[in-house]
Amino acid sequence: MASRTVRFSNGFHGELLLDEGVVRIGRQPQEAAPYDLLYGALASCLYSTFLGILEKKRITIQGAEITIDAEKRSEVPTTLKTVHLTVTVHQAEKEEAVRKSLELATRYCSVYQTISQVAQMSWEIHFSE
Repeated sequence: MASRTVRFSNGFHGELLLDEGVVRIGRQPQEAAPYDLLYGALASCLYSTFLGILEKKRITIQGAEITIDAEKRSEVPTTLKTVHLTVTVHQAEKEEAVRKSLELATRYCSVYQTISQVAQMSWEIHFSE
C-alpha cells in the first residue's frame, strides 16, 4: 500500500510530500489546484502507459504533449462531465501503430479508466516533426 502525506497550513496552502520532492497545493501562483493535480495524474498515467506499449512494440517517439479540456457538472458534487485529450506526438515512426498504441493505452491507464466512470472521455492524436 502506497502512503503519501499532504500537509496544510494557514488556509488552503499545502504540500504534497513525495520522496522525489514537494508539490505545492493551493490557488496562488506556483501552486497546483485540486483539478490541476487530477489532470496531471491523468496525463502522466496515460503517457506512462502509452510509452510502455510503444516500448513493447519497439516504436520510438521523441516526446508528446497532452492538452486536457474538461467540463464539470453544475450539480453538486461538481464531478467531471466531459474530458477531451489532445495528444501531439513528436517525431513518431509508424503513425498508425502509434495511434493504435494510444487507443490501447486509454484502455489500460487506471486513472483514465477511473475518471471514465463519471465523465465522458474522448481523445485525438496529432503528429509533429
